[in-house]
Amino acid sequence: MMQPKRMIDLFSDTKSRPSEAMRRFMMRAEVGDEQKDEDPTVRTLCERVADMLGKESAVYLPSGTMCNEISLAVHCRPGEEVICDRSSHIIHYEAGGPAALSGVMIRTVDGHNGIFNAEQLGAAIRPESRYAPRSRLVCVEQTANLAGGRIWPLETIREVMTVARQAGLSGHLDGARLLNAVAATRVAARSYAEPFDSAWIDLTKGLGAPVGAVLAGSRDFIREAWRLKQMWGGAMRQAGIIAAAGVYALDHNVNRLVDDHDNAQRLARGLAQMDGIGLDPADVETNMVFFDVAGTGLTAAEIVAVARERGVLIGAFGPSTIRAVTHIDVSEADVDVALQVLGGIVEDAGRIGTKKLAAAHS
Repeated sequence: MMQPKRMIDLFSDTKSRPSEAMRRFMMRAEVGDEQKDEDPTVRTLCERVADMLGKESAVYLPSGTMCNEISLAVHCRPGEEVICDRSSHIIHYEAGGPAALSGVMIRTVDGHNGIFNAEQLGAAIRPESRYAPRSRLVCVEQTANLAGGRIWPLETIREVMTVARQAGLSGHLDGARLLNAVAATRVAARSYAEPFDSAWIDLTKGLGAPVGAVLAGSRDFIREAWRLKQMWGGAMRQAGIIAAAGVYALDHNVNRLVDDHDNAQRLARGLAQMDGIGLDPADVETNMVFFDVAGTGLTAAEIVAVARERGVLIGAFGPSTIRAVTHIDVSEADVDVALQVLGGIVEDAGRIGTKKLAAAHS
C-alpha cells in the first residue's frame, strides 16, 4: 500500500500548528510589558474572551493547565474539596497539581460519558463536619475529553450548578474544548459559561494557536488569579506576539471547527465498517473518535506502532482503545488516507496473522 507523503497526525488537536497567515499576523503585533498590563494585544485578547464568556475580566495564561490550577487555588483553601467527574483533566493530566499547588482534595463522581447529573452531585457534596473536608468547588470539563469529546448539555449544567449554589459551592468550567461544543450545538459560549464563577478557553487546540489560554471571571477573581500568575512564573513581557495568534484564531478559526467535526464523523463511519473495530458513529459528537480494536486480535499499542510506521499517528488509551482527533491540519483527504492505512492494518492482521504483523513492527 502507498505510504502517505507526510505524517498524518491524529494523535491530538494539540498537534495543530499556526498557519502562515497566523504567523504573519503575529509578526505585526503591537507589544508592551504584559506584566505591567501594557501590552495592547494581550489586552485586546483578554477583553474579547471576557466578553465572549460573559465575564467582567480575563487574564492571558501560558496553558489551560495553569487556568485550572489557578482557579482551584483562588476558589479553595487547603484541605477543602473539589468535585469533578472521574475522567477529568485535573485528575489525569495536571501532575498532581491540585494537591501540590493548592492542597485541595478531589472527590470524584462516576458520570456517564464524563457527565454527571444534579442528583449525583448532591450525593457527593459532604454535609458540614469538622471531621471531613469541606465541599467547595464543582468542576465541569467541556467537552469531556476522556469520554470521547462528549458535550455537557446546557440544561444539565444549569441543574448541576443549581444544586451547587444551594449548597454554597462555587463553579469552574474547564473550557479546553468549549468552542467545539459551541460549534456543535450553536449554544453561545457565554450561555455555557454563565452558571460558573470562572471559565476559560484554550487557543492551542482546534483554534490552531501555538501558545496560551484565557481565564475569565469577576474582577476580584481575576485580581487574585493575577497574583498566582505572578507567583507561579506565568507573567510575561512582550507577550503580544503570541497573544496575537489567539486574536487571529478568534477571527478566523472558530467557525471552521465544524469541519473538524465533519471529518471526525467521516473517520468514525469508515472505522465502523472495518472488521474487528468496535465503534458507534453516533457516539462521536465533536472532533474525537474513540474506537475499540479487541476484535482485530491486535492490541491498541500494536496498531498504533504499525500505523506510525505507515504514516498515521494515533494514540492508545488502554489495552484495546484508540483515540484519533481531527483538527485544523487534518483534511478530508487525510482522513481518507488514514482510513486506508488503518483498514490495511486490519486486513493484514487477518491475512498474515496478528503475531506476524506485530512481530514485523516490533
